[in-house]
Amino acid sequence: MSELLYTPIVLGDLELKNRVVMAPMTRNRAPGNLANELMATYYGQRSEAGLIITEGTAPAADGLGYARIPGLFTPEHARGWRGVTEAVHAGGAKIFVQLMHTGRVGHPLNLPPGAEVRGPSPVALAGAMYTDQEGPQPHPVPRELSEADIAAAIEGFARSAGLAREAGFDGVELHGANGYLIDQFLNSASNHRRDGWGGTVEGRARFALEVARATVSRIGAGRVGIRLSPHGTFNGMAVDPELDAVFVHLVRGLSALGLAYVHLVDFGGKVVPADLQAEIRKNFRGRLILSGEYDAARAEADLAAGRGDLIAFGRPFIANPRLVSRLRAGLPLAQGDPSTFYTPGARGYTDYSLE
Repeated sequence: MSELLYTPIVLGDLELKNRVVMAPMTRNRAPGNLANELMATYYGQRSEAGLIITEGTAPAADGLGYARIPGLFTPEHARGWRGVTEAVHAGGAKIFVQLMHTGRVGHPLNLPPGAEVRGPSPVALAGAMYTDQEGPQPHPVPRELSEADIAAAIEGFARSAGLAREAGFDGVELHGANGYLIDQFLNSASNHRRDGWGGTVEGRARFALEVARATVSRIGAGRVGIRLSPHGTFNGMAVDPELDAVFVHLVRGLSALGLAYVHLVDFGGKVVPADLQAEIRKNFRGRLILSGEYDAARAEADLAAGRGDLIAFGRPFIANPRLVSRLRAGLPLAQGDPSTFYTPGARGYTDYSLE
């Protein structure tokens, strides 16, 4: 059996020691929205990966839709993340912060004073959002972003990317997947606009492209990637007849900008159709990261077939800090405790075996 998974690879401006990526996973361990020593321990324990992508991190106050998720839009936030990047680099891995603006996915109780839930259109997400103060609460109707708001949001991503570099991150991943703000613009379920930011294929892709353009201008294309979930339905997203055209147009634009990678994710049981994945591969000249229920055998097969360049693993990393060693040795994997995935504290976070 080949071992492509464990071979070095160049990703943008960086050389990675292997092709194993630790996928971004929300863990809700940032009280006050600040990265901390416990998080540094957690990420440092998993630095066998060639690349670690952090949990979703808000580039602006109104992007903090969930309880206890970290931010990266003030110097204090950057100082908090410095311990994380140092711990990961000490283990020989590279680390990108995933910039996740939650958009309409949120509740005012999870936001700091003065921030509000906003999105492309005033269309509420069905269901409820957990809050520490009052438990699950219905999603509010988001306030529609104005032209000025959109410009500020784009600048927020770029400014956050600059802070990321100051904090020691090797780059940033723009979260354009799973129904958060960038994906909300891409998807007709949440974007009902008829101005230049919606309606047409080009309009729907425009926000993602402008965020990428601004971020590249701030920190360089070789330090920027993006995560996409075509055909994903998490957080109220829907599949419509123009969706594939939106994503192909988007990746062509991202390729022209020179982004380091596109990270495709199969999420919530929804798989990126093979023909669309092939079109994305054909139209994007950077690296392609594949993610979604991978084991070592499937990862090797997809790398050998040229379907992707790197493979991201998510939940297996929770209970197996030394996942790369265990995969390579063919050892059984420990199973995580779902009751501790999103709870505060070290239990179910930094207390798994380091063997």
